[in-house]
Formats: sequence, structure tokens, C-alpha cells
Amino acid sequence: MEWRDQGIIIGIKRYGESSAIVEMMTRDHGRHMGIVKGGRSPRMQTVLQPGNSADCVWRARLEEHLGTYAIEVTRARAGDIMGTPLALHGVNMLGALLRLLPERDPHQALYETLDVLIDHLGEAEIAPALLVRFELAILAELGFGLDLSCCAATGQTNDLVYVSPKSGRAVSRAAGEPWRDRLLALPDFIAGHAVANTPAVADILNGFALTGYFLARDVLGPRGLSPPESRNAYMALIARN
Repeated sequence: MEWRDQGIIIGIKRYGESSAIVEMMTRDHGRHMGIVKGGRSPRMQTVLQPGNSADCVWRARLEEHLGTYAIEVTRARAGDIMGTPLALHGVNMLGALLRLLPERDPHQALYETLDVLIDHLGEAEIAPALLVRFELAILAELGFGLDLSCCAATGQTNDLVYVSPKSGRAVSRAAGEPWRDRLLALPDFIAGHAVANTPAVADILNGFALTGYFLARDVLGPRGLSPPESRNAYMALIARN
């Protein structure tokens, strides 16, 4: 069988003496792997890098086989990504998050988001907030989306500053005040409030704390996994800078 698609490279592994297993997030076929013959040659190693977009053709005798890729890079971003620590940690983090999705399960909206986000990984003013939102999207795609539309206690839609760790629903300032020590912070840039400036580092870290709590509880914990090292490295870089 054979299909053609667009994809973004998120991982590469050595395979045999001269080939490589390339992992891509594709538009119509989800996270998908395949062997690239000769993928470890000097010429191919320069293009088979995380972050690069490519047109790909996947072939296999049976659908369940690993199969082979023929890849033609259409947008080479890897050079810019590797030149910026923030972007390098970011692309590794994106790969780790995408591996939480079932293999070969299409997520077209998530692919489109990834395609835009990856162009801005080196921009410190916006990349961290975009990554927090991407984690929210991952949670939603896995069936654990947060409900931040209105207060769980009162139904109001304004002044939402907390999230209940139990229900994953937003809580207003007034309703949550008596239990503020038990609630998670909901930064303005997630809550949908108008934000004139780049979110403060504290707000970014609160955003990662929010998504990290639900990723650990609902996704990583049940699978016996720990938070990805790339995620920890990214947050440490944000805190230092």
C-alpha cells in the first residue's frame, strides 16, 4: 500500500548501517514512522532533522508494517532551531508531547497548530505561551480538555483566575478566594483576557504548572511515565531568562 502526505519531522533513529527510522507528524495520517534508506548518509543527515517540513510517500506491503519513507524536505527550519537554545529545547519538547498521541491517529487541527508554532520557537516573546496552549490542545485531543469557559461555581465568564484541580474547570476570583491555596492559577493569557504585553515569566510558569498537573494526573501517571526531560529543560531555561 502507499500514501502521500505532508509532515513535520519530530524524531530520527539509527537503523542498520546506513538507514534511519524517521518519525513524522503528518497532516492526514497522524504521528507515523518509516524507514528512510540511506538516511544516515551525509547528504540526508543534513535534511532529516527535527522541525523540517517535508512531502512524504510511505510504502509498505501491509498497513501494519513499519514501511519506508521517501522524503523531500520542503521547509528547512533545523538550522535556525539548532542555533537557539529556546527553540532547540522547544522542538524536543514538542516531539515528546506528540508521542503521547496514539501512533497513526490523525489530528489535523493539531498538525496545523504545530506547523505555525514551530516557525516561532525561537521567539522568546511568544513561544513559551504558544507551547502552553499546545499542551492544552494535547490534553483536549486526548480527551482531557479543560473547561475554561465559565466559573464552575457561579457560571460567570469574567474574572476567571483559578482552575479546580479536581474538575479541570475555571473558577472566578470571588468564588475561589476561600480555597485559593487548593486551586491552580489560571494566567490571563490562557483565560482569554486581553493581554497587551508579553506574559510575565511567572504567568508562563503558572501556565506550565497548570497543564503539567493535568498531563501528570491524566496522561503520564496512568502510563507510568515521568514528565519529559525536554519539558523540564525548557521550563528551567524560561526561569533563568
